[in-house]
Amino acid sequence: MATTETERRVGASGSPERPGQRANAADRHVGARIRERRVMMGLSQQQLAKMIGVTYQQAHKYERGLNRISAGRLFEIGQVLGVPVSWFFEGLSADAENQEASPRQRMCLELARNFALIDNEKHQEALSQMARALAAQSQAERDGRS
Repeated sequence: MATTETERRVGASGSPERPGQRANAADRHVGARIRERRVMMGLSQQQLAKMIGVTYQQAHKYERGLNRISAGRLFEIGQVLGVPVSWFFEGLSADAENQEASPRQRMCLELARNFALIDNEKHQEALSQMARALAAQSQAERDGRS
């Protein structure tokens, strides 16, 4: 008995992945990476949407993994965000489910976003020095316990 295309394409959940399906775990992962990089750069969804020539709603759907992104559009997004296309796939494994960002990851993204919004370079440098000092102190404490 011959199998149909739909029967050959079955997702991890056991439900068929029809060719017309909007998105899958990989699409959600890529969307999350777009959001991560956008936030790192201190851009709003509206700003990113304008830079890549889509509506805010479309950019939102890309980030949520609700709509698939064409190869050409992903290349353009990578150029706008200053990363190679491969960056969007880092951390993606074949069996991984879409994982929400941990509280620590969200805090790091928020820190990067807020740092990018600081206009005063002296304030940025002071914050950077403080972070280096705190990291060095933590490292010294870890080394002391080892």
